[in-house]
Amino acid sequence: MGATEPVDERETGGVEAREENDKKEEEEVKDVEKGEVGFQEELVGSNNHGDFHFSRVQRLNPTNPLRIVINSGTRVGTPSPSQLSQPSQPAQSRSTPTPQPSLTTLNSRAYTNRISLVLFLVHMVVVVGLVGFLVFKGIQVLIVASESVKRKEKKVLMHYLPQVEAASLLSITLAFAWQKAVREWPIFMVRFILWSSFLLSLSAGILLICFQKPPTDGLGVCFIAFAVGNGLYACWITQRIGFCCKVLVKSLEPVSKFPGLNEPIYWMLGAGFMWMSLWIFAVVGALNFYFPPLIIVALVLSLAWTAEVMRNVANLTVSRVIALYYLRGMQSNIQFCFQRALTQNLGSACLGSLFVPAIEALRIVARALNLLEGEDEFMFCCAHCCLRVMDSIFRNGNGWAYVQIAAYGKGFVKASQDTWELFKKQEMEAIVDSDITSSICFLTGVCSGSICVIVIAAWTAKVHQPYTATVSLLAFFIGYLMTRISMAVPHACVSCYYVCYAENPENRLYDKIIKDRLNLIKAGLDAVVPTPRVPHQFAAR
Repeated sequence: MGATEPVDERETGGVEAREENDKKEEEEVKDVEKGEVGFQEELVGSNNHGDFHFSRVQRLNPTNPLRIVINSGTRVGTPSPSQLSQPSQPAQSRSTPTPQPSLTTLNSRAYTNRISLVLFLVHMVVVVGLVGFLVFKGIQVLIVASESVKRKEKKVLMHYLPQVEAASLLSITLAFAWQKAVREWPIFMVRFILWSSFLLSLSAGILLICFQKPPTDGLGVCFIAFAVGNGLYACWITQRIGFCCKVLVKSLEPVSKFPGLNEPIYWMLGAGFMWMSLWIFAVVGALNFYFPPLIIVALVLSLAWTAEVMRNVANLTVSRVIALYYLRGMQSNIQFCFQRALTQNLGSACLGSLFVPAIEALRIVARALNLLEGEDEFMFCCAHCCLRVMDSIFRNGNGWAYVQIAAYGKGFVKASQDTWELFKKQEMEAIVDSDITSSICFLTGVCSGSICVIVIAAWTAKVHQPYTATVSLLAFFIGYLMTRISMAVPHACVSCYYVCYAENPENRLYDKIIKDRLNLIKAGLDAVVPTPRVPHQFAAR
């Protein structure tokens, strides 16, 4: 027994270092949500969480296998006779630390995608300056211009501003109504949104054609064409609706545990309303400046990017709250998550806002190309090339990445790659490819936009018909953007359900919905319609 005393003296520094590391780990876990995080062990039964808790309570000392560290205290075990009979090893070999497995940090403070963040901030500075200048020009025209110009300016304000402001308020009301309905009656609302988007867009198109003006006729034809495609899509995805409803119902269950989850939505919609109010003044001011069409197109593109960033900020906030609940059983501080999305993860939101809509459009094009049939080799060579490019882009940038961006603070591209690798590891590519949640959220925005068109077009045609087409288009744009911001909550919940399941399928919070679907697909008893990777003609050869 006396041989163990020198070992104790030599390893005092190692024990103190281990105690300091334990304290740092405890502080990091507490600091994840500013000290307001609680582990819900009775709710979460995942193996990873249990192993993590056990390793914190009981861990072998890396420098002495006879010591066990329990809650920062040291207990010395009694050596066996065989250990006493063995010759003592050199002190240097005993002091070699054993590598310990480390958990991926949940509290990264690094700013992600800094280039896109700087680009967005520069864009906002330029746009704010442009909007301020155009508002000044509009006010200047009202004060110092001639009487004819003043009358024209007043007429524009009288017949543009009230309708656009009314469209903003109506779209905010519709946004919360859609989200509340989806959360309360998800099974009914999925089918209702699919077919109401068809009926409402068709009604808006017919109404615009009834005004019998070339601009309204062209806009009405576009609405009717979209309604036809929407109806065909609703018929095509009939087999996928049941599984979508099951996942939506299950993924919305954690929302009731976080009563303040809608607070980021309130802030984003309020900021959106204020910005759109200034934006419409800038559009009116641009009418009396050089190159009005070019300036207005630039303002529209800027508004689209800004609104998409707002939606993804809300998406990241909700994703962090729900992901930490699934992965660690944590009750997160929503305000801290919102602050994090507006600072550290804002660059990823800006980058994703630029590319994810384009990537989703490529998926639609890919499905359309895969449905083409024929013997034209050139056509199918082009389709093959496009599908390969789309596949590469989708693996390096997709909407599922926001979950890992929010949880682990990864960059957009890295999070996209890691998320897709998780899906491949769990053989979930076919399931996530055929998910229609993003389509449901998109069509919800179309519903709100169509309602705004019907109301605002009827109003404008009554007071000043020549402005009907322009004001109707603005009303649709505003209604769509506002509703998409609100629908970030159910969209983020579904994304977290898929991604967190792929990371730890054994957690009992996920139920057996995905596992049963995978078993049915492998057994050939269920069919999916994935995004094609190779055209039919090439797959058959």
